[in-house]
Amino acid sequence: MTVEGAAPYPAQLLNWAGNRSGGVRRLFDSSSGRPGKAVFETNLLHRLEQWTSDIASRPNETPRILLLVGGPGNGKTEAIESTVGWLDASLQCGGELIAGLRQAFFPAEGTAVPRVVRVLADGGSNEGKATLGLSIVQDASAVVDAAGRTAAQLLLDELESSEASTTGEAYLCCVNRGVLDDALIEAIDTNRERSLNLLEAVTRAVSLSPNAARCWPLDGFPTVAVWPMDAESLLLSPEKAGEEPARSLLRTALDSRMWLSPGSCAGGATCPFCGSRERLAREREEGSLLKMLRWYEVASGKRWSFRDLFTLASYLLAGHRVTPRDAALEPCEWAAKQVLQDEQARRGAKPSKEQSTAIFQLVAAQYQHALFHSWDREAGPALLRELKDLDMEDDNTAMGLAWFLSSRRSPYLPAMIADTLEGLSIQLDPALADPDMEIQATTNSRFALRELDVRFSRSVAEGLDYVRRLQVLTRPEVDLLERLAKLDGDLSLGGVRRKRPASATNVQRLVRDFACRLVRRSFGTRTAAALDAPILADFQRVIEDTAGDDLFDVAQEVEQLLNRNQDFEISLTTTFGQPLPPAIRRATLIVPSRSVQPLEIDTVGRPASPICFLMVGDGRSGQPIALTYDLFKAVRELEQGMSMASLPRTVLALLDTTRARLSGPIVRDKIILDRARIRIGSTDTSVVQRRSGFGVRKEGASR
Repeated sequence: MTVEGAAPYPAQLLNWAGNRSGGVRRLFDSSSGRPGKAVFETNLLHRLEQWTSDIASRPNETPRILLLVGGPGNGKTEAIESTVGWLDASLQCGGELIAGLRQAFFPAEGTAVPRVVRVLADGGSNEGKATLGLSIVQDASAVVDAAGRTAAQLLLDELESSEASTTGEAYLCCVNRGVLDDALIEAIDTNRERSLNLLEAVTRAVSLSPNAARCWPLDGFPTVAVWPMDAESLLLSPEKAGEEPARSLLRTALDSRMWLSPGSCAGGATCPFCGSRERLAREREEGSLLKMLRWYEVASGKRWSFRDLFTLASYLLAGHRVTPRDAALEPCEWAAKQVLQDEQARRGAKPSKEQSTAIFQLVAAQYQHALFHSWDREAGPALLRELKDLDMEDDNTAMGLAWFLSSRRSPYLPAMIADTLEGLSIQLDPALADPDMEIQATTNSRFALRELDVRFSRSVAEGLDYVRRLQVLTRPEVDLLERLAKLDGDLSLGGVRRKRPASATNVQRLVRDFACRLVRRSFGTRTAAALDAPILADFQRVIEDTAGDDLFDVAQEVEQLLNRNQDFEISLTTTFGQPLPPAIRRATLIVPSRSVQPLEIDTVGRPASPICFLMVGDGRSGQPIALTYDLFKAVRELEQGMSMASLPRTVLALLDTTRARLSGPIVRDKIILDRARIRIGSTDTSVVQRRSGFGVRKEGASR
C-alpha cells in the first residue's frame, strides 16, 4: 500500500539524482532537495540547534559569525533552514523570522536573490524575548549586485563588517574552500591584516592537518565559529546517538509504503528495481551495503556527501538510462520493455542488440550489479570477432553477451557519481576477492569463494548446480546463468570446436569467467565479501578506535619500515627526489632508529579527524605522517610475507618523503649527531666522532 497522494517509488526516486530538482535544495522551498521530506540528523545540526539556544540566552558568550565550509551537496542549505527554524523558536518570533526570510529568498519574478539577506528577529518587548539581526549568505560564490567586485572581496568586506558589529548582530555564511582561498590571497595582496589573521585561522581549522586548531569557537577568535562540513562521515552515527544519516536516507528510499506491492508493477516479478528494494530491506543486505560504502570512504579518503548518496540511491533503485529512447520511461516501464524484448530472444528471434541484451540489462540493473558494474572494455569486441569465426552470430545468448560487454565501452553511469562508482568497483569488487575468503551464504551454508571458482572453471552448469540449491540468486540471475550454461555446453560440442578450437576455447573461458564474476558479485554484495575485506575492516577499526590500542600496534610496524635494523639512514650525496648514485659513491649518515608513535589529536570543538596520524621521531626532528590505507595495507601484507620490493609506489613515496622531512632537522640536532656515523661507499668503513675530532672504524667494531 502506497502513501496516499504520493507518486510511487521507484519512479519518484529518479528525482533524487543530484542533477534533478529533488537533488538540489533551495532555501525555504519544500518541493526541492528533500527526498522523503525528512531531515537527516548530523553532528552539525545538533551543534547549530544548541547555538540557537545559546545566542538567545547568552549572546555575549556565543559566537556571532558562523562559517559553514564545504562544497555542494553537503547539506549547507538544509543546515541554514533548520537553524532559522530553531532560532525563530528560541527568540519566540512566532514564525515571523521564517516568513521574512522565505519572502527574501523568493523575490518578485525577474528579481535576483540578493547575496546577503538580512532580517531582524524581533521577539517583541515582552519579558524573556530577545532581538537579533541576522545576515545570511547562502552561497559565498554569488556576486549579485557586486558592482564589479569579486566573491572574495565581498566575503572580506562582510567578515570585517560582522566583526565590527555589536552583539545584536549575527552572520551565517556558506562558503566553499575555493572562495575561502581566494579571500585569503586577496587579504594578503591588499594588506588587510585583521582579515588575513582570521582567514589563516579559518583555513588551518578546516584543514586535515594533525595540528588543526579548534573550530567552534575558532581558536583566537571567540566571536567566530567554523565547521568543515565535508570532514564528517554520513555513515557514522552522530555523537548524540541516533541513526547514521546514510542509513536513514536509505531506509527512506526503501519505505515499503511508497512502493507497489511486490510483483504488481509493470515489470512484474522480474523487475530489478522492486527486487532490489525487497533485498535491501533485509538487515543483512542493508548492513553489507552501508559497510562497503564506509570501506570505500576509509580506503579512498573521500566522503559521501548527501548529494552523492541521493544520486546513488536513485541509481541503485531506479536505474540510469543513457539512450534518449529510454529516458522518458519510468523504471518499471523500462523493466517491462526489457521483459518483452527478452521474450522475443527466448523464442529464438534473430539476434538484435535490444532483444539479445535484454536479459543482461535486467540483471545489470539489480543493485548488486549496478554497484559493481565493471567489465573488461576490450572483451566485447574480441568476443564478437571470435563468434564470427565460429559462425555463432545467430546465437542470442552469445551475441547478447558480446553486445552487452561492448556497450560498457561508452559512458553508462550517472555523471555526478561516475568517478566514485568506478573507484568503488576497483577498490572493493567481490569478483576479485581472495578465493580463500569464506562467506555465510545462508543461515546454514558457509563456503569459501574458491568453491565457486573451481566449479565455474569446469563448467557454468556445474557452478549453477552448486549455487542453485542455496536459493540466493534472483530469478533473472538464474535465467541468465541457465542460458550461459547452454552456451558453454554448445561450445564443447565437436561440431563447434572442430571449426576453430582456439576460438571455442577463448569464448568458453570468457563465458565461464563472466558467470563466475556474476555469481561472486551477487553473493559478495549481500555479505560484504569485498576485495581486501579483512584489511579494510581492520583499517576501519583503527580509524574509529578512540582508545588507540590498534593504532599503537600499527605504529610499531611502520617503525620497522622506516628504520633498517636499529638504524635510520640519511643520504648525504643526493637531495629528495634524486636517484641514488652507485653504492661505491654514496655517503650515508646513520643515526639511531627513529621511534613511531600514535599522534594524539585534540577533537574538542572540531569534528573527529577522518585520518589517523603517526609521529615519527621526537623533539625538534619529529614529523607527523598520515596513516593512509595504502600504508596500512602494505604493513599487513608485509606481515603475510610480501617482499619489501613489492611495496606500492604510493607507500614508497610516503616513506621517502618522511625520511626526507626528518633528515633536515636531524643533521642540525647536536644531540642526535653525537651518536651518529657516516658510512662511506659500499665498504664497512664509517666515520665517527671522537673526543678529539673524527675517526674511522669498521662496521660492527666497538667504538
